Amino acid sequence: MIFHQRVSRTFRYAIALSLLFSAAGVYGQRTTESVAADANLRREISLNGDSRPELSSGLVLSPTVARYFDPLQGSSSIDLIGRALASNGELAAARLDIERARARLRQAGLRPNPTIDFEYATGRLVGAPGEYETSIGLAVPLELGGKRQRRIDLARAQLEAAEAEIADRERQLTSEVRANYAEALAALRELRITENLNDIDLQTARFVQVRVNEGESAPIEVSLLKVEVDRLRSRRSLLEGRLKASLLKLKILSGMSTDELLRLREDLDTPILPQPPASVEGAIDIALRNRPDLRLARLTEEVAKAGLRLARAESAPDVTPFTKYSVGRSVFDDTPAGPFTDRDKSLSFGVAVGLPIFNRNQGAKAEAALIISQAQKRREFSEQLIRSEVTSAYQRYQAAQVAVGTYNEGVIARSNENIRAIRAAYQIGEFRITDLLTEQRRLSDSQREFTEALTEQYRALADLQTAMGLPKE
Repeated sequence: MIFHQRVSRTFRYAIALSLLFSAAGVYGQRTTESVAADANLRREISLNGDSRPELSSGLVLSPTVARYFDPLQGSSSIDLIGRALASNGELAAARLDIERARARLRQAGLRPNPTIDFEYATGRLVGAPGEYETSIGLAVPLELGGKRQRRIDLARAQLEAAEAEIADRERQLTSEVRANYAEALAALRELRITENLNDIDLQTARFVQVRVNEGESAPIEVSLLKVEVDRLRSRRSLLEGRLKASLLKLKILSGMSTDELLRLREDLDTPILPQPPASVEGAIDIALRNRPDLRLARLTEEVAKAGLRLARAESAPDVTPFTKYSVGRSVFDDTPAGPFTDRDKSLSFGVAVGLPIFNRNQGAKAEAALIISQAQKRREFSEQLIRSEVTSAYQRYQAAQVAVGTYNEGVIARSNENIRAIRAAYQIGEFRITDLLTEQRRLSDSQREFTEALTEQYRALADLQTAMGLPKE
């Protein structure tokens, strides 16, 4: 009779175990059935074996992953980058610098305005009412030494530098979007794993309750499971909060409204990013040819050289040809023939030449030479920094690949097998519930570290694309 009861209990345990393994896996997605089963489990599980829902307060689930993930209609990192480049407010304001540079170029090509002067002299106030003289003159400044062309060259170089600076801002914005997208994917993956572990604990609790009702286990085992479920519930809340914060940052970067729906489409395991070159030397060569900030450094050097040429041209003396037309009237009273009026007309020409005796633009030329030296040093430093950034990102990506492979092929697979083995042994009374929970936490820690490795792989690859200055697509 005792043997029959034990066989019957073992048979029930085996059924519960098969239900447990078939319902959910460590990696499995939450199904509609598993979500619906939570309500039934809350009603069935109790600490003392009766029908009161003792665990109902600890089993309130957070929103499902489907609220944040859609593999078909969700937004990829490329989608968000394109939207950010088109709608980001800060970038739109920065692009106005290009229009300002175009306005400066237009202004640099304009010639100096001529001047016209008018003069009227009268003797009325000094006792000679009949005396007056009227003149009108025109002066046209001439720019010698190529001043106008030097201004145009400087403004054109500044325009190209402004365009390069905006391209670098776009590169930085692209990097920021990718980084936040990776953080969101990491939070989403951990949220998914935590929900799946919670599902498994719920279904494990059903089996434990059977053992408690049969007198094979102490009620404390159900209480221990409740603690674990509460812990997972707390972690799920933290992960969901982190995911929402990452999504909010993505909305701000991409110019979306905060109440607009945003779902992710990519998977952290398979990032939608171009594969890197075969060698770090190839990546460095690509970066030196494509990085907009290096192009900006080179153009800044050209701007400095154009500024020196303009300073030299401006040291040439100013030359202003002018002409003046004058009409005058003079009255002579003491003549033998009586008062006599004389009218004069004259047309005069001349040229005004500035004498560069004191100011030969010495300070401006010296400053321009120093700016050139400064720009050269910054360009050289930029080249060194780019080599370092590319090398660092490339090495990080290689190391992350090794780590991901180790976790994927060894750690996670073995941890899953350990969980299955300990659960099976627990069914026949070889292990305590604490042993099962300890191994589950070890698996949870391994999954968290695996997520960190996947995130590092994603971010390192994204940083490498940024470091190489590749297009955003």
